[in-house]
Amino acid sequence: MSLANTVLATNDDLPIKTDKPVHSGKVRSVYWLSAEKSRELIEKNSYDVAIDSPLAVMVISDRISAFDCIWHAEGGLNGVPGKGASLNAVSNHWFRLFKEKGLADNHILDTPHPLVWIVQKARPVMIEAIARQYITGSMWRSYSKGERSFCGLTVPEGLKKDQKLDELLITPSTKGILDGIPGVPAVDDVNISKQDILNNFEAFKFSSVTDVEQYEKLLKEGFAVISEALAKVDQHFVDTKFEFGYVLDSKGQEKLIYMDEVGTPDSSRIWDGEAYRNGQIIENSKEGFRQALLNYFPDPDILLNKARMPERISLAKDNALPLDMLMDVSKTYQGIAEKIIGESLIVSDDPRKEILDLLSSKYGLIK
Repeated sequence: MSLANTVLATNDDLPIKTDKPVHSGKVRSVYWLSAEKSRELIEKNSYDVAIDSPLAVMVISDRISAFDCIWHAEGGLNGVPGKGASLNAVSNHWFRLFKEKGLADNHILDTPHPLVWIVQKARPVMIEAIARQYITGSMWRSYSKGERSFCGLTVPEGLKKDQKLDELLITPSTKGILDGIPGVPAVDDVNISKQDILNNFEAFKFSSVTDVEQYEKLLKEGFAVISEALAKVDQHFVDTKFEFGYVLDSKGQEKLIYMDEVGTPDSSRIWDGEAYRNGQIIENSKEGFRQALLNYFPDPDILLNKARMPERISLAKDNALPLDMLMDVSKTYQGIAEKIIGESLIVSDDPRKEILDLLSSKYGLIK
C-alpha cells in the first residue's frame, strides 16, 4: 500500500445515500440523509434526538489547509497521513469529557469510523467563539502596533509577546455575513463585542438573551477543562475557537450544544510546556505548518497579503511541497492526539474502502 493511498484527500464523491447536494468545506464534507433514512437510523439506534431531526454523515479528509489554500506534496501525497483521524479523535475526547463533567452535549451521535461522524442537524449560533489565554498571533501583531482594545475589552500596557494573560480573553467574531446589525460591518469574520451580541442576540441566532451568558459560560468551562487536561501532559492551551448551535432532544426540547470540532490542532494553538519554560515556542498545532510555508517560499508576502490571493492559489496548486513538510505535520498531529487521548491512534491503510464497507454493512448508507 503506497503512502498516498493511506490519505483520504477527496471526501465529497462517496456513494452515500443522500438526496441533497454534498456540502464540502476545506476539510469536512457533509452528506444530508433523507427524512426517511434519518428516521430509520434514529429509531434503530435510539439516538436522543427528535424523531424528525435531519441527520448527516460527516466525513473528514486528510487535506491540509493553510492561508486559505489546500496544499500537497511530492509523490502524489494530497494530504497528511493520520490528520483526519487525529482531529476526530481529539474532538471526540473533549466532547466526551465535556459531557462527563456536565457542561453540554454536542452534535455527534455516532462514530462509525475514525474519519466519520453521524451528526444531527443543528441551528448554528452565528459567532466564532474565540478564547485566548496568551497574547500571540494576530492579537500580538495588533497589540505591538499600539492597539489596546479587543472586542470591547481593554488589555493592560507592558505585555510581552507570547505572555500568559491574567485572565481568559474572549474575542468573538461573526460567522458568515450578517446584515442589519448596528455597528457590525456585513462581512465575514469581523470582531464583535459582548455588548454587540447582547443588543442583537436574535440576529446572532440566539434563542434568548440569557443564552448569551450560557454560551460564554460554556466557552470558559470548556476552555478550562481542556487547559487542565493538557497541563497534565505538559502542554499549554494557548487559544482556540469554539462553535455553538441548537438542537432538539427526543422530548422536543431545545438545547444549546457544542458543535463543529473542539480543541484540535486545526482550531487551537497548543504549546509544548518544557520548551515554553526555556523561552521557546514549539507549536503542536497547524501554526507550525504555516511557519514552515512562510520560511519555504522566497516571497512570504504572497501568503500574508490578501490582495495577492490569485498568486497564492497558483502557488499552492503548482508547487508540490517536499514530502518531509507534510510528514512533519503528520508527526505533530498524531503526536499531540496520542498525548491527549492517552493511547495509540488508529490510522487506516485504506480509509476510503473501510468507510464504504462500514457504512454499507452496518448502516445501509451506501448506494
